[in-house]
Amino acid sequence: MVGIGTFVNVVAIVVGGLLGLTFRGGLNEKYQQAVIRTLGISTLFLGASGGLKGLENGDTLGMILSLAIGTLIGEILDFDGKLESFGQWLKERTSKNDSGNFVQGFVSASLVVCVGAMAIVGALQDALSGDPSTLYTKSILDFIIVMIFSSTYGRGAIFSAIPVLIIQGGVTLCATLVAPIFSAVVIENISFIGSLLIFCVGTNLAFDTKFRVANMLPALVLGSLYVSFL
Repeated sequence: MVGIGTFVNVVAIVVGGLLGLTFRGGLNEKYQQAVIRTLGISTLFLGASGGLKGLENGDTLGMILSLAIGTLIGEILDFDGKLESFGQWLKERTSKNDSGNFVQGFVSASLVVCVGAMAIVGALQDALSGDPSTLYTKSILDFIIVMIFSSTYGRGAIFSAIPVLIIQGGVTLCATLVAPIFSAVVIENISFIGSLLIFCVGTNLAFDTKFRVANMLPALVLGSLYVSFL
């Protein structure tokens, strides 16, 4: 069944998030901050691992140009602000009495589970070859990640299932159109740049910095176009 991988992924995020909520409030702020930093370090090294692999075969010049120009476009269009506004909109309609961590949980979790090659490659494999195994693996990872996020930030992390459904579902539906440009080299480049963005997400969590990662997302598109034209 085409699309089953994304369906399982969304369910895993929701279930993991709900399970994480059962632990919320059981830890004081000191322990919550420790969990956030630990999650940040784990995410940071996950991104670094993929980035270092990408450096072996990736086009460094293309990476730099894609990130620089893509971030400029993202800053102009302010994707980060729009994502936060969407998170605020969700908060106002679903949990007005929730803590101020709702938006932070939604944005942080969404960037971690949506940015990266597994979402794109897995959706393509699911649609074109009927193989959802990559998305099943991603579902397990996302289950753990969102469970930890929701136990720390609250229910905002659960709503990261929405952009996952939109992005992965959209790629699956449009697979027949985009498949010709998603060569192995393009996929490797997406993984390379996506890993760098995940590294930035981890840095934000671990060191309380503020990389506006959503504004860097156009780099994924530009990187794909750069490799395709070459």
